[in-house]
Amino acid sequence: MNLVIALLSTNTFITAERIRETVFGYSENASDEAFSRMFERDKNELRDLGIPLETGRVSPSDPTEGYRINREAYALPAVRLTADEAAAVAVATQLWESPELITATQGALLKLRAAGIDIDAVDELGVTITSTAALPGLRGSEDVLGMLLSAIDSGHAVQFPHRPSRSEPYVTRTVEPWGVVTDRGRWYLVGHDRDRDAVRTFRLSRIGADVALIGEPGAVRKPAEVDLREIVARVVGEWPDAGQARVWVAADRALALRRHAIATSPRTLGGRAGDELTVEVGMFDRLAREVASYGADAIVLEPEALRADVIARLRAQAGVRA
Repeated sequence: MNLVIALLSTNTFITAERIRETVFGYSENASDEAFSRMFERDKNELRDLGIPLETGRVSPSDPTEGYRINREAYALPAVRLTADEAAAVAVATQLWESPELITATQGALLKLRAAGIDIDAVDELGVTITSTAALPGLRGSEDVLGMLLSAIDSGHAVQFPHRPSRSEPYVTRTVEPWGVVTDRGRWYLVGHDRDRDAVRTFRLSRIGADVALIGEPGAVRKPAEVDLREIVARVVGEWPDAGQARVWVAADRALALRRHAIATSPRTLGGRAGDELTVEVGMFDRLAREVASYGADAIVLEPEALRADVIARLRAQAGVRA
């Protein structure tokens, strides 16, 4: 390795004697014969490795034989990736979770961006990477991801067991998968839930391993106008347009929601006594899920987006289509 570095560091030919003086490892050999044997062995090894070692005169006025490595022949050509290949590399870097590989993966993404590759635009593979600040946690869900990507690629619908939380039982869901999105270190499937007749998001870590492809290939395709990242951001992220929500709750009901209220005032609604709560929206999906769980004992007054979401959830639970 020291010899290669030395021979690459100059455009001119270097004599064997000069190499002996400057390259670490050769000067330790006292005899000329020992150096000669080592040098010949190393030259042959470099040539066997395909390294273009050249010989020539040190200068026009000095006929002494010297050595160098042809830089143009030694250097690898620029790596050029198609859009699909670059996207595959970007996805692969997101799958490397070990701390030892974090620097390498972030470096790979930076090089792709520097080469003009749009890392965020990998929707063609059915995968959207929204952030590289932290490597997404996929451990234990690799097989699930593989099956979902296969379904997205072939246009199949899927059936799988899913549970809303770790403490709840699995329920079979039938979904037309549109894509897989990462957000804040978690993976989500986005698609049309046939059972609820609505767009739904499923965290991969809550999907059971028994993912099955159903129906005919090519039957499912992501609608062109759908933005997967926007859907996931609305479900799991902060919903900036909402800020606070006003929710009416019946008297002595929705105690958990009451604990999170930043303001409470008495209000009768539909002839029922209760209170109007002001709560921070925070995670939009979480609040909608909680309000819907109280049924008729909690009613969203505003914002309208949260109200519509809760109504859609209640309709789905009742088996009523809008």
